[in-house]
Amino acid sequence: MVVGKIKEDFLDDGIKEYLKRIKAFCNLKIVEIKESNLGETNKDLHNEGILILNSLKNDDYVVTLEIEGKMISSNEFASFLSEHFTYDNRSLVFIIGSSCGLSKEVKERSNYKLSFSKMTFPHQLMRLIFLEQLYRAFTIINNKKYHK
Repeated sequence: MVVGKIKEDFLDDGIKEYLKRIKAFCNLKIVEIKESNLGETNKDLHNEGILILNSLKNDDYVVTLEIEGKMISSNEFASFLSEHFTYDNRSLVFIIGSSCGLSKEVKERSNYKLSFSKMTFPHQLMRLIFLEQLYRAFTIINNKKYHK
């Protein structure tokens, strides 16, 4: 689940490429949440948070991408996915917030907080980075040549 739409063609092309590759490994659906643009960060985050929370099911396993989250390696991410798919039958939902981040309520709903870096990335670019890492994790799990 992601907040906002992709505005740059080069990002959209990369996203489409990784979605095509990932389909060989899992059934992935991207749900876009409308970005709130009231100009007041707290209200925007609150409005986006309501839309996100209303889109979740009670039994979804929610992973939020947050700068404050836990940083793990690509191999550890692959292990995380493998363990989830082996031992947990809940739907796995990853959430990428808007340029302002995620509301407190969404962060509280999260089952796992994941950080890709202490650096800040544009949220549109983060979608591409996340999909590349998801594809990489699936190639690690399935012993496909990609990860070095």
